[in-house]
Amino acid sequence: MQLHEAQCLDSAYACQVYTRTPLLITRGAGMYVWDDQDRQYLDFCSGGRAVNALGHCHPVVVAAIQEQAATLLHTSNDFYTVPQARLMELLASHCACRRVFLCNSGAEANEAALKLARKYGTRKAAERWEVITAQQSFHGRTFGAMTATGQPKYQQGFGPLVPGFRYVPFNDLPAMAEAITTHTCAVMLEPVQGESGGYPATPEYLQGVRRLCDDAGALLIMDEVQTGLGRTGRLFAYEHADIKPDIVTIAKALGGGVPIGAMLATEEVAQAFAPGDHASTFGGSALVAAAAYVAVSTIIDECLPAHAAEIGHYLAARCADLQTAHPVVTGYRVVGCMAAIDLAAPIAPDVKSYALEHGVIIQTVGTQMIRLLPALICERVQVDRLIEVLDAGIHAARQRPAAQPSSAGIDPQ
Repeated sequence: MQLHEAQCLDSAYACQVYTRTPLLITRGAGMYVWDDQDRQYLDFCSGGRAVNALGHCHPVVVAAIQEQAATLLHTSNDFYTVPQARLMELLASHCACRRVFLCNSGAEANEAALKLARKYGTRKAAERWEVITAQQSFHGRTFGAMTATGQPKYQQGFGPLVPGFRYVPFNDLPAMAEAITTHTCAVMLEPVQGESGGYPATPEYLQGVRRLCDDAGALLIMDEVQTGLGRTGRLFAYEHADIKPDIVTIAKALGGGVPIGAMLATEEVAQAFAPGDHASTFGGSALVAAAAYVAVSTIIDECLPAHAAEIGHYLAARCADLQTAHPVVTGYRVVGCMAAIDLAAPIAPDVKSYALEHGVIIQTVGTQMIRLLPALICERVQVDRLIEVLDAGIHAARQRPAAQPSSAGIDPQ
């Protein structure tokens, strides 16, 4: 199949909820993918949205999937399986939260967290069911997670939303202190707001929020769906602030490329769930649990969080070079293998298109921000190639006559 045929089939049959990049990816290995014409591309999106933290088709993940597929694909959570048991032990032994609920996605992990927080809160007081999240946050597309998301554009047309959510400015401790009341059961935050542009919470802010939650008897939920498992230079991003959350959610990197999510909670909080309170038919099935076990083990055993931190420092230095060369680059943020580059002009879609033409895949946020999510295995030579292409792409975009940017170059979040 070639690109045109795939586009025709998509147009004929798919719900039109995606603005797709005109690229038919047929295979991948490490930091690279290939299209239907066997052209190679350097992937600085980790397969899109930070999923392939080990790169494409990592050999240990592929081998685990092949072996498990020939043994046991799925059985319901009415039974025990070895891959699931091993994965839960591994996650619990490396996280501040030691009780695990396995599901299929980040949105599902956040839904589980919200349900658990409300169950825990209302056990303490009947009116303790309100959740506070940050403006410009992103927590998922399902109803609870969408309502938790502090961006009205994702909620328009889907009302009425789930009641009981409040939104406060990010990194604003006084605003958080004012918002927390006796009705608050939990505060839910991303340690780095990834989808809105890679904005990190300061350690002081997270430490302050932890104290406010302790004083109010509210839970602190860390949404690490995107930041978790090494991307920020620590296994969990909350470690940068030296705090311990009550609930942590992860997904993205967890499966090494297959769909799986997890909610982890402290022993005390997890006790609020009783049998039948929550469940998932496919959550933690043998196939995905086997893949996730070897993916997480590889991230830990090969010290990839430390490597991500090192690559992040190098990427920040090269972004500084880019800013020096181009006044249109007004700033950048780099936390490990998460980065965003701010532009003073609406040229991000043009730069993205140029990069794709020259064999590099990047993302954009709106028209004035470039977003980068390289795999944790990224090397300096690949960063150098990225910066080389961005340098030329920004120069080319600045030379073009002013025009309305094409929506084809804008990534939906």
